[in-house]
Amino acid sequence: MSTLLQSLSLGWQTDLIFARFDGLVIERADCVVLRTPGNPLYYWGNCLILPRPPRDAELAHWLARFDEEVGCHTAESGHVSIGFDAAGPHEPLLAWQAAGFEVFDTAQLSLGAGRLRAAARTPAPEFRFAPLDLARPEQLEAAVALQCAGNDTGLEPVHYREHRQRQMRRYAAMQAAGLGLWFGIWRGGELLADCGLFHDGPLGRFQHVGTHPLWRRRGLCTALIEGASRFGFERMGLARLVMCADPDDVAIGIYESLGYRRESRYWGAQRRPARDTRPD
Repeated sequence: MSTLLQSLSLGWQTDLIFARFDGLVIERADCVVLRTPGNPLYYWGNCLILPRPPRDAELAHWLARFDEEVGCHTAESGHVSIGFDAAGPHEPLLAWQAAGFEVFDTAQLSLGAGRLRAAARTPAPEFRFAPLDLARPEQLEAAVALQCAGNDTGLEPVHYREHRQRQMRRYAAMQAAGLGLWFGIWRGGELLADCGLFHDGPLGRFQHVGTHPLWRRRGLCTALIEGASRFGFERMGLARLVMCADPDDVAIGIYESLGYRRESRYWGAQRRPARDTRPD
């Protein structure tokens, strides 16, 4: 791994597990370029990653760089996504926000083998934890339907479904290659919560943790993460699990209750296409 790639925070480095599988990771002098040709709708699979925060006055420069490296390949999407690391407070990106960018941080948490805590409560027996077989179309579609039911951030539903279908086909290919598994909480034949856990050697990274809106606050997410973490340590032989989450979302408290600890944070600036923007 190059010096620039090694300098990235663990959150970005574990993102590369997926980019390297079926995408492109291109190191330039000023940034790392991620592209996912199979899914141009994926904002953070088609992005620039900067080793330092951009300056507010550099907006035009980085818009041009994004278009040169990524945007010319992602006309189907029309997004702009530029991520960066920041060791401390960085210059406010006021011009970026005025130009329609959302600027947000993500917390990176991890858990070592032997440090998993048991959940404070156990779901009723009607709820069952089990991996999905993504080679079965009906199980893959169950995951896509669940994820679309949880689309509560204003993303246009038709394109979002297509994005999730492409993502789940990617995860199915990774599962078939022995690189991880998709997990769920079931009630009979209905999938109520799901997530993925994939790995690079002994290091595992979670993907897309979600619970159906009608089944939240019942302990299902806790049971899902506890079950997937235990499976990762005991059945997949992983030594460390990485979770990345919104530091202000209630779910981060669930992860911490199971023993996950915050280690670092990283940043993103994204501008959605008009179809994915909620009306005022």
